[in-house]
Amino acid sequence: MLKKTLIAAAGVFILVGAIVFAKLGQFSAMGEAAKNMVMPAETVTAMLVEDTQWEQFIPAIATVTAVQGVKVSAEASGRVSKINFKSGAFVKQGESLIQLDTASENAQLASAKAAAALAKADLTRVKRLHKQKLVSQGELDSAEAKVKETVALIQNVRALIAKKTINAPFSGRLGLREVNLGQILREGDAIVSLHTLDPIYVDFSIPQKALSRLKPGLEVRVTVDAAPKDIFVGQVVASNPEVDPVLRSVRVRAKIANPSEVLRAGMFANARVVMPDKKTVLPVAATAIAFATFGDSVFVIEKKNNEKSGETEQVLRQQFVQLGQRQGDFVNVIKGLKAGDRVTTSGVFKLRSGMKVVIDNTLAPKPSLNPNPSDS
Repeated sequence: MLKKTLIAAAGVFILVGAIVFAKLGQFSAMGEAAKNMVMPAETVTAMLVEDTQWEQFIPAIATVTAVQGVKVSAEASGRVSKINFKSGAFVKQGESLIQLDTASENAQLASAKAAAALAKADLTRVKRLHKQKLVSQGELDSAEAKVKETVALIQNVRALIAKKTINAPFSGRLGLREVNLGQILREGDAIVSLHTLDPIYVDFSIPQKALSRLKPGLEVRVTVDAAPKDIFVGQVVASNPEVDPVLRSVRVRAKIANPSEVLRAGMFANARVVMPDKKTVLPVAATAIAFATFGDSVFVIEKKNNEKSGETEQVLRQQFVQLGQRQGDFVNVIKGLKAGDRVTTSGVFKLRSGMKVVIDNTLAPKPSLNPNPSDS
């Protein structure tokens, strides 16, 4: 019995040993294969870092304001007898907008003219009698005053009639009509809005530290959501003499040509005051930056000789950088790179130092200083 047990144990031991020996051989072969395996190069997009000139500008949030804008209102009470305009029409200065009923005033004017004619006839007669010394100086003075009084009454009635015709105070674009034919208007009731839209003002604020760089005539570029593909160009015309004590900013006004009248009063806009001097920068695409809390970095592509194969390979080196101004799709690198370096521009999250790469820019998107992506 003991002999059989020993024989069985020996057989199991030999079997296990054979299996272990075989596995060790397999692991050794796998390790040797892994040691000799060459990882394929990673395909990346890249760009050459070059010195360039960037415009310097002061960005601001702006509001579009009409050069002239008013709510045309009634100067006198009356019934609307004629409407001479259409909503949204362009009108010239002095053009009639509405006519109020003047029947009562016309009657008053006729009465005043009759009174004036009578007063002038009385004055002529009194003057003749005064020369004959048949009337006193006081009667002559009274007759002359009566003539002046009736003339003033005529002027007053004519002025009231003129107020019943509401004209455009300046040339511009009308808004929506707020009155109807036959409506009784009171003094001050709104009739229609009127704005001058070409040219137009754009108002914005800049920080007080930029005030020394601000001068009238500087170029201003404006964009609005209503026309995302258009850039409206104008000039700085004025600024407030005082600084806001709360925001420490200065209110600035620019005048923009607006022949198509795309810009409307009250619009939200983005404005850039362009400085006359340019700055030399070293920009890279924003997609080349690996942003991290411990420091921002890029991957520089360097050429190295492979000691085993003798071939020249492109290898990555992670380089920490200091960033500056951002414009469009680019970021200015203040420190860490030099002109002539080549950096990767995609997939930086999966790259590491020492990795071999192959550059393929076939499908690489082209970065822009003024990107204007279409809605998707």
